[in-house]
Amino acid sequence: MTDAVLTASRLLVAVSARSIASVDESITIPQFRLLVVLESRGPLKLTTLAEYLAVNPSTATRMVDRLVAADLVSREANPASRRELVVSLTETGAAVVAEVTQRRRAEITRIVARMPVSTRRGLVRALTAFTEAGDEPSLRDGTDTLWV
Repeated sequence: MTDAVLTASRLLVAVSARSIASVDESITIPQFRLLVVLESRGPLKLTTLAEYLAVNPSTATRMVDRLVAADLVSREANPASRRELVVSLTETGAAVVAEVTQRRRAEITRIVARMPVSTRRGLVRALTAFTEAGDEPSLRDGTDTLWV
């Protein structure tokens, strides 16, 4: 089972990498993941963002610095606690996430269309359970973003 998931994840990462590169070659997969987290969860404190990304706060800070410079995210003092920073997606960042997601959706649709219908039904159930077990927000939760 693990080997099957790893093999499928290679395909999904390749689809993601191609989709990101077709929109903006300067964005890395980890940076795009940061954008997706903000798109799906809304503005976050820098420390919370680092936790969602499973990186050190210093790593998240460097990623945010690069994305602020590219006008994809903004960083503001938290109104509730001026010592904390809140990171938000900019309009440009939201447009990048939407475009990459649309391209990924189209490529995944082409791949899934080549599968037998009966296999697709099982795939939906399995992937739904997999994402729920990994605490990834679902598209049913009001987001329209697929994970990188």
